[in-house]
Amino acid sequence: MNEPNTAGPEPVVGILVMDAPIERIPGDAGNPATFPFPVRCRNVPGATLDRLIRKRDLSLLAPFVEAGLDLVREGVRALTTTCGFMILFQEELSARLPVPVFTSSLLQLPFLQRMLAPRERIGVITADAANLTAEHLRRAGADAARLTVCGLEDQPHFREAIFGGRGQLNRQGIETEVVAAARRMAASDPAIRALLFECANLPPYATAVQTAVGLPVYDIVTLIRHVHSALARTPFGL
Repeated sequence: MNEPNTAGPEPVVGILVMDAPIERIPGDAGNPATFPFPVRCRNVPGATLDRLIRKRDLSLLAPFVEAGLDLVREGVRALTTTCGFMILFQEELSARLPVPVFTSSLLQLPFLQRMLAPRERIGVITADAANLTAEHLRRAGADAARLTVCGLEDQPHFREAIFGGRGQLNRQGIETEVVAAARRMAASDPAIRALLFECANLPPYATAVQTAVGLPVYDIVTLIRHVHSALARTPFGL
């Protein structure tokens, strides 16, 4: 998917979109309407969730590099993706692409851990806890000992929307599942002081989660906004 230019500033952030039949509602990282600034999206053919999350297929690097270079030629000045498991390719993509690359919301973990007291923890809600390995966290630079991880792979509404292959999304059902997961984490681990969504499809539910547990919620959208704010500075009107 490649969004055409419209009147206004040129997109400075390019988003490499997984090849998955997912309904990308506002809030999803793959929906340009999520952002208060223009972005440019590009589908990566063959980049299925199964190849990335379960098979950890290293041959995915080449199509991501190709799609990334296409977006750079179109003018973007930073690149991200729509799946937190792309952290596996962070170093390789950064080495092969001529603009800053931030593949995953997990890259925020070291920053968040520095913000918190040493004994405080971060709750990570992921699409698939069984496949979020120590290697993923190492590549993100996180201290795994300070994380509590909860997966949504067994939640029926989430599983159908993301892994079902038909793109059928029950927004209220998923929101209920994500809020329940966040509540369980917060109740089971009182040391949790922040939540982070690994999955780039979860930001639509961040407000409901924050309301339910009263904690700051970080995700790929908070990261994209952070990077964009540095690339597209505006005067302060002094």
